[in-house]
Amino acid sequence: MLFSMQQDGSLAGRNRLRLVSFGFIMFFLAISTQLGYLTLWQQRPEKPVIEYSERVPRPDIVDRNGVVLATDVSVFSLYADPRKILDVDEAVELLTATVPGFDAKSLRQKLSQPNRAFVWLKREVSPAEREAIHNLGIPGVGFRAETKRVYPMGRLASHVLGYVDLDSKGIAGIEKFLDDQGALYTASLGEDNTRAMPAMLSIDIRVQHALADELAKGIAKFRAKAGGAIVLNVKSGEVLGLVSLPDFNPNQENKNFTFDQANRMTSGVFELGSVIKAVSFAMALDYGTANLESRFDARAPLVIGRAAIHDFQPTRRILTLPEVFTNSSNIGTARMVLAVDQERHQAFLRRVGLMDRLVTELPENAKPILPKRWGRLVQATVAFGHGFAVQPLQGAQVVAGLLNGGNMLPVTFLKRDVADAQAMGKRVVKPETSKTLRYLFRLNGLEGSARSANAKAPGYRIGGKTGTAEKVVNGRYDKSKNLTVFTGAFPMEDPQYVVMVLMDEPQATPETYGFSTSGWNAVPTAGYIIARIAPLLGIQPELTEDERKEIAKQQAKAAKEGKT
Repeated sequence: MLFSMQQDGSLAGRNRLRLVSFGFIMFFLAISTQLGYLTLWQQRPEKPVIEYSERVPRPDIVDRNGVVLATDVSVFSLYADPRKILDVDEAVELLTATVPGFDAKSLRQKLSQPNRAFVWLKREVSPAEREAIHNLGIPGVGFRAETKRVYPMGRLASHVLGYVDLDSKGIAGIEKFLDDQGALYTASLGEDNTRAMPAMLSIDIRVQHALADELAKGIAKFRAKAGGAIVLNVKSGEVLGLVSLPDFNPNQENKNFTFDQANRMTSGVFELGSVIKAVSFAMALDYGTANLESRFDARAPLVIGRAAIHDFQPTRRILTLPEVFTNSSNIGTARMVLAVDQERHQAFLRRVGLMDRLVTELPENAKPILPKRWGRLVQATVAFGHGFAVQPLQGAQVVAGLLNGGNMLPVTFLKRDVADAQAMGKRVVKPETSKTLRYLFRLNGLEGSARSANAKAPGYRIGGKTGTAEKVVNGRYDKSKNLTVFTGAFPMEDPQYVVMVLMDEPQATPETYGFSTSGWNAVPTAGYIIARIAPLLGIQPELTEDERKEIAKQQAKAAKEGKT
């Protein structure tokens, strides 16, 4: 009996053991089946949409010598996951007490969105703010590493560089050009796949600085409303410097720039006045309708219909072609151009590009304003730049093409070789025509309205053409408001660089004897610019005996006055 009871107890124990083991096995099988189902058969959930924009690393922008003009730096931005915020009111209270400038109402709205996984709270927080917020220990609040675009040179070359928005998207200038060309993606496939090769500009930051400094001095001296200046390589079409004042600082957070801060040299069009006479002379010489021996009657105004064309400083005599140029005679230039029929005149303007929009890497480029109807009077006034408005950079490009042997080169803000540029050139005038124009430009620099440029930069053999145009105000020309322009080149025996200076509404001073025309303001400003940039560009002065005597005289005067 006792044996039977022990046997039954042993059997019951084994049964319980089997039952427990079976339970463990079934539990393990259930878990394994579920895991297999989730990993092998069930479709994976889609990756959640991240509600922020990743900043694509931008290429550095450097000048022609490798000086950094724009680059990215690492920053942190503050974000939140509203789903993980435990107490919205407490989070708002802590954040507003820690970070100046936080708006409690806006912050509460952002944090009170339980269906959102990501909201920006503040872009580009400072290191001090980051540390203070981190120490708060608020669940659901964190930082994301980003990049910030900075411009080490500040305002210098701002119109060329442009700027980007908060998401590092190019908005203007070369920055927008890089985006439009897809350079952020194609150029960024470097060794680490994160950093782009630098974009090398044609700009020489040393030239740019001298240009901006001297232009600012000129604007202040002549109390001009605004101004601009350009340095263009005649042989390659490269822009070595471009300034438009007032300018802006691309580093400032608020990018609401005013209309006055726009790039006048490419996004604006102006009547360049007598600078366009260079084109008229080139046309007449190239077509063979005039030569250096030609003479033009400037004894009285030229009457066309009810209009009369006058000279600013009448000579009231018959002028040779060089005298028409150096005296900037409207009458003589108009008579010379009227010898060419209107169709050929328009064809020449089209040949040199003045009938079309100048397109460069800068997206800010304005279309020329051309006469709607051509007649004898329009042809005569267009001859001296009246009623015909173009980009200032376009005017500089045309002058460079007329002086470099007659080969018009595409203008660029990117560094390129002279050989590559020459291959892209287009013949616009004969070499002989170009040679004659160089003679006329130099003559004007020695005897005409451009004399003061050589006085300010002796030895650099400057030649050029001045232009003074009345501004259009409320649909009418205002005699009291002028735009003055000087387009010059140096050294004139073999021009290497074109320099253009523009001043908007310069005022007369006692030093200018009451005059406010180009020869009194834009020309001397250009002279000061050339005196500073020529040594940087490797151009050596060759002083004449008269220039040596004048320099010695000025040095003696300065020494007597105790100046260095």
